[in-house]
Amino acid sequence: MKKIRLFSIITLSATMFLVSCGGGGNSKRGGGTKGFVSKTGWKPNEKDGWFFSGKQQKQKGWPGMVYVEGGTFTMGLVEDNVMHDWNNTPRRMQVSSFFIGDTEITNSEYREYTTWLKFVFPSSDPSFKHIYTGALPDTLVWNNKLSRNDYAETYFRSPEYDYYPVVGVSWLQATKYCDWLTDRANEKALMRQGVISKDVYSADKASTAGATFNMDKFKSNDAEMDAYVDKEKLKKRSGIKTANEKIAAANRGSTSGLVEKFRLPTEVEWEFAALGLQKERDYNNYLGKNTKIDDLKGKKGRNRGMYLENFKMGRGDYSGVAGWKNDGSPTTADVKQYPSNDLGIFGMYGNVAEWVADIYRPMIDEEFSDFNYFRGNVVKQTVKNEDGTYKKITNEDIKYDTLADGRLSYKGLPGEYERKVLEDNKNYRDGDYQSSLDAGGSAPSDSAAFSMYNSVKPKFIVDKSGNVVLQKEKTKATTQISDYSRVVKGGSWLDSAYWLDPGQRRFKDQTKGFGWIGFRVAQDAKNSKTKRTKR
Repeated sequence: MKKIRLFSIITLSATMFLVSCGGGGNSKRGGGTKGFVSKTGWKPNEKDGWFFSGKQQKQKGWPGMVYVEGGTFTMGLVEDNVMHDWNNTPRRMQVSSFFIGDTEITNSEYREYTTWLKFVFPSSDPSFKHIYTGALPDTLVWNNKLSRNDYAETYFRSPEYDYYPVVGVSWLQATKYCDWLTDRANEKALMRQGVISKDVYSADKASTAGATFNMDKFKSNDAEMDAYVDKEKLKKRSGIKTANEKIAAANRGSTSGLVEKFRLPTEVEWEFAALGLQKERDYNNYLGKNTKIDDLKGKKGRNRGMYLENFKMGRGDYSGVAGWKNDGSPTTADVKQYPSNDLGIFGMYGNVAEWVADIYRPMIDEEFSDFNYFRGNVVKQTVKNEDGTYKKITNEDIKYDTLADGRLSYKGLPGEYERKVLEDNKNYRDGDYQSSLDAGGSAPSDSAAFSMYNSVKPKFIVDKSGNVVLQKEKTKATTQISDYSRVVKGGSWLDSAYWLDPGQRRFKDQTKGFGWIGFRVAQDAKNSKTKRTKR
């Protein structure tokens, strides 16, 4: 009897083992979808059908963009917090894959943007008088009441500084640059494929304000794009094989995104890319994330003992002794002056600090979100006219933000689709009444409207001459933090070595430019199918 029971137990265990290891006979190997057939019975892109998913394009980085494979890491400061900010305690985070600019945006690249605005929306037209001027960097950031400096006149416009990082650009201006870059990059990609004529600019076909190419109109098959787009070449590129124009138009949206949207990197993405931990590991173990200043020194040759990042060595010492320099740069330097990190990304440890996308709050709520953390989500929806068409911004209804120096920065350009805010999550779970300086018992009845980050909000008036004059706010405030506060990451030529640690974070007003803050762009990316490696 005991032998029968023992045999039964062994047989049952073997069966369970085989089933768990795929020995049941129904197991299939993974590796991705191949030979797909829809539940309708149609294969994708059948010429007699109505649905075309388009050609799957191999993921390629746009010029100047570096692929960063996502993963888990410890975000935050692992060194002593000598400033006692307590705003960057270590926490575990997951980041999905993305592309990031190999350098900060340069003066040359930003002048491309402002020149395009000046060409398409000339300031001589009263409708556009603020578009170009509101996009220019604040060159007065170089002025110092007790220092002689000619950069205000030369830094942004002189060719000698073409490949230096653009500074004096506010967070608001940087985000508008990203939107513009998305349109121009897609326009160029379509030119290369012959979908758009290459002489759009040389033949002066793109100088009509409001009728220029943008992705809003391209995705929605707007009639204004007929003058730009070669429909036959577009159909060939997209893989839509049907002869039915209505079906081709209905499927256009699924194949329209040639170049992924540009944006500012989030704080967690920026820190992950700066650390370059993918190359600092043994198999699945990171080897550490300490930022050792001595590791930034050259080890051999002409750079031996020289700091290979641009930061302030100490009081009155920005570049070192003449003839025996530390980093050789008293202010900003060429964006590729110093070596990149292990991922091929330049300037993450110095030169200029950088704007990132996030609203600043002292706390990072990893308990609610530990995946692609980002504070600042604002859900928007495209506005439609009564006839169901999309509402475009016209020359008469351009809306503006007000910068700290009183200039107006456009929210959207003529010809783009108007959008409205559906949901604003900037203040979600960012603190409560009991955490504020005003707390003293139970929360007020109007606690839903309470904000513990009640920094002074800028107000302005327009005088008789049409000039914008900022007004002082007398309302009581208990903090410098507000919904205008954006996170700044990294060290700069003006900072000590303390700020070079990628885990450091601070905040500045999104409406103001600074002589030591620049920015770089990022894009979403699909995870690549790479094999495991030791390093």
